[in-house]
Amino acid sequence: MEIRRRRMGFMIAALATGLVSWWGLAPAAQEAAGPADAPSREAIWRSIFARPAGLPEPVDPAKAALGRDLFHDTRLSGSATASCASCHDAGRAFTDGRATAVGPGGATLSRNAPTLYNLAWATSFFWDGRAQSLAEQARFPILEPDELAGDFPTIIRRLSADAALPARFKAAFPGSDAITEEAVLEALAAYERTLVSPPTRFDRWVEGDDTALSDEEKRGFDIFVGKGGCVSCHGGWRFTDDAFHDVGLPGKDIGRGALTADGKGLPEFRTPSLREVARTAPYMHDGSLATLKDVVDHYAGGLVVRPSLAPTLVRDLSLSEAEKAALIGFLKTISSEQKSNTAHGTTRPMIEK
Repeated sequence: MEIRRRRMGFMIAALATGLVSWWGLAPAAQEAAGPADAPSREAIWRSIFARPAGLPEPVDPAKAALGRDLFHDTRLSGSATASCASCHDAGRAFTDGRATAVGPGGATLSRNAPTLYNLAWATSFFWDGRAQSLAEQARFPILEPDELAGDFPTIIRRLSADAALPARFKAAFPGSDAITEEAVLEALAAYERTLVSPPTRFDRWVEGDDTALSDEEKRGFDIFVGKGGCVSCHGGWRFTDDAFHDVGLPGKDIGRGALTADGKGLPEFRTPSLREVARTAPYMHDGSLATLKDVVDHYAGGLVVRPSLAPTLVRDLSLSEAEKAALIGFLKTISSEQKSNTAHGTTRPMIEK
């Protein structure tokens, strides 16, 4: 899976690089570069960023509903005072607004709490990719002493004592007469698969509404897919290649480099999705960049240059203040304007029967 993911990342990067080069040509040169009936540059990018019609695989509604309640259930924590929702707030696009997460016992964690949106399409999880499935991912924070600090014998005992839950588990997992660790994790994973980021103004533009973006925002998109090279890692409708890169941040945390079998120890972290980016500050794996302006400044002159830098990074990127403002304006169009339904602390999930 790791090799396949990297190959796919390289393919996307190569395609993006070619389109970036073509995009930078004047319209007359673009026309000369291809046949008369070639699609317009807008049509090409719209096809690349088009949202899917539904989830990649159907999700069982009973499992998802059970998982939704477990996501907010404090009985999964050792202290019975915290839940998954403690660090993944729907009002903040399932992040917590902190630079790095803080455990219920007060421990400050080393990494930023990432959004949970659109994980049904993800191929690995955590900033370092240590988990290969959503169910595997859910297990880590439940057992981690500085996070929920739970243990499954206690969790199962607590849940089994609830008069209503055994029947709900049996309905969601036919053939099983008991609440199990595997069922708890699979229910959580089922719910998280339904968390799909809402449509945005950018999606309206992708669908053909030329008035959905302002002229400045369109200039920002030109920079995103052009001279900025952002699309090389943030391509596709989720704005991520699901790969791991060194993006030139300082610090001793080497992310996936600590897990790779080759022992190279490169400081690589998973490319985050940019969906709902206006609601997920602060940014990067360590939360070190407080604003979108800080992020743009990092890529436009703030890189720690070293041999392990991602090859797709534009190392000498220079942007005027007007260009930075346009790029930030575009990034905000990837975030929804609608407010989440805060009843029970979650947005409306997508469930396919």
